[in-house]
Amino acid sequence: MPILSLSRVSKSFGALKVADAVSFDVASDEALGIIGPNGAGKSTLFNLITGNVRPDEGQILIDGRDVTGQSPMQRCASGIGRSFQIPQPFGHLSVYENLLVAARFGGGMSGQGAPRFCVDILTRTGLAAVANRPSGGLPLLQRKRLELARAMATRPRVILLDEIAGGLTEAECGELVATIKSIHAEGTAIIWIEHVLHA
Repeated sequence: MPILSLSRVSKSFGALKVADAVSFDVASDEALGIIGPNGAGKSTLFNLITGNVRPDEGQILIDGRDVTGQSPMQRCASGIGRSFQIPQPFGHLSVYENLLVAARFGGGMSGQGAPRFCVDILTRTGLAAVANRPSGGLPLLQRKRLELARAMATRPRVILLDEIAGGLTEAECGELVATIKSIHAEGTAIIWIEHVLHA
């Protein structure tokens, strides 16, 4: 059974149809790339999956269970993690505190397990050296890594990556891709919107 299924999902904003009967399945061992020009509806598709936007028609299922009417928080608890095209950290919180918020409220973790879990993610995403820095002042690569780390901290089964390589140098992109490959190898499905096609 797929982790995530979309069945004929459609969405319009007035006369503009941004999703037209979109259907696909994603299994736990899959990485799915989505490409298309600006304005094609790619980010709206992610918003439909996460519940930030409600579809006009169609069904979204997680593990065969209909979540079409569920809130973004409920979908996160069901295993959907997401990074945003424009990094949106809690700028006044440290990098570590951003992860802790995600682990506690998105991943449902409590007690001493959450801090240890967050420290492990900081190490895996190359953010350990800046763990105590305010996240609002990070350079672009570290903000992109923080987007990925926060998504990981929610303990997702599927991570939606929205143009996470955009604006990075080729070397920075290579580092980020290596991190994403390691996450996928551990059994997390990936759905990736990207304009940097070699990524």
